[in-house]
Amino acid sequence: MTRQHASRIDAVKDNLVKTIHGAGDVGEALVEEVSRSVQNTITGVGNIAGSFTQAITEVVHGTIQAVSETGGDLGAAAKGAVVGVIRGSGEAGTEQMNSIRQTAGAVISSTSRVAGDLGVAAKGLVEGAVDGAKEVGLDVTEAATAAATGAIEAAGTIGAAARTKVANAVKGTVAAIRE
Repeated sequence: MTRQHASRIDAVKDNLVKTIHGAGDVGEALVEEVSRSVQNTITGVGNIAGSFTQAITEVVHGTIQAVSETGGDLGAAAKGAVVGVIRGSGEAGTEQMNSIRQTAGAVISSTSRVAGDLGVAAKGLVEGAVDGAKEVGLDVTEAATAAATGAIEAAGTIGAAARTKVANAVKGTVAAIRE
């Protein structure tokens, strides 16, 4: 990881730690800060596909680190991260289903790095994709499926047990949405 990427992660993490400590509604504060971070980062990278993917990863990693360090709820963080990315990427004019999938993968990878509960994070991702999709007028089932797919794919790179845990966590949530 380059010094620039590490400093971006640290900046996001530091802003979120301050936000978490100063907020009455941590969930909404988290969504707003992630959305702002995504928008600022996209502006900084010029919305180039590879740079955008890296930007999402950095923002999400900083988010998960901040929540982990403050003892926050990783499920709520995952939910807030995906809603924030949907808001931020939509305002930047990027393809949102791909953004959701990338965000889900980044959340699962980051959650694994901090030894967090992958099932809780995966469930939060799908719930956040649904909430974010409703907010901006996307297809809810498509958004939930994108989040579930990204989460399962990322968990698969961690190991079979991680993949099974994430798949089981998202299965019920996605099924409930489709009904």
